[in-house]
Amino acid sequence: MARRKHYNFYDDNFKATAVALSEIPGIKATHVAEALDIHEVMLYRWRMEMRRGQIMAKKKDINIDPELKSELKRLRKLEREHNLLKEEHSLLKKAIQFSLQPKGKSSSS
Repeated sequence: MARRKHYNFYDDNFKATAVALSEIPGIKATHVAEALDIHEVMLYRWRMEMRRGQIMAKKKDINIDPELKSELKRLRKLEREHNLLKEEHSLLKKAIQFSLQPKGKSSSS
């Protein structure tokens, strides 16, 4: 198997911004990683490096685009609603199947 010849290198500002996005309440790190087109393990590693102080970025240098922040929150809300609708749909299908099953004859003793 051939090794990769090109690797992406990210600067500290990009890493710090990604970490800041993942720390927004209600936003999952997996969604941030998907939006930034990076592997989620990389994001978790950056979060650990940020806690240890290995990523040198000043908080004032981190600029989170408010549009991106609101888009991530909207995506999270839509995913919650979608999962709820899928669950309701599944329950309704089961209820319909149950109601269509032939009923056993009762004996009048």
